[in-house]
Amino acid sequence: MAIATFNVNIEGYWRDRNKAGLPNNSGVYFVYAGSYNIQNNSVLLHSLIYIGEADDVRARVQNHEKYNMWLGYLNYGQELYFSAGSVLSINRNRVEAAYINHHKPPANTEYVNSFPFDQTTIISSGETELINTYFRVNRW
Repeated sequence: MAIATFNVNIEGYWRDRNKAGLPNNSGVYFVYAGSYNIQNNSVLLHSLIYIGEADDVRARVQNHEKYNMWLGYLNYGQELYFSAGSVLSINRNRVEAAYINHHKPPANTEYVNSFPFDQTTIISSGETELINTYFRVNRW
C-alpha cells in the first residue's frame, strides 16, 4: 500500500422516509441527526451519527442492522438523514476508515482508535456539512 489521495463528491441529503432515493452504487455513506424546515424547504443537520461503506449504498442503508441504534441518537423532532459519495470498491474500506478515524462518529467502533492504512488524504466536495473537506490520516 502507498500514500494516496481520494476525492469524494458527497451527495445528499435524503430524509429517512426518502432513503430509497440514495444511489445504488459503491461508496461511503453518512448518517446524521437532523431536522427539516418546511417553511424554506431546508435541512438542518445536528450531528454525525455513523459512517459506513457498501457495494450498494441504497440497499445497505435500507437494511442496516444498526438502524434502531441510529434512531437512539435522535432528539425530539429530529429524524435520520443520509448522504453518500461514490468510491471504487478497491478503495472503499480505506476511505471509510479515514472518515471514521478523523470524525469519530458515536455509532462507529471500528477505526475510531486505529488506522491500518498508509497515509491517506481525503478531499470532500458537495454536501459536506459536518464533514471536514480536507484532512489527512496516518497509520497508527
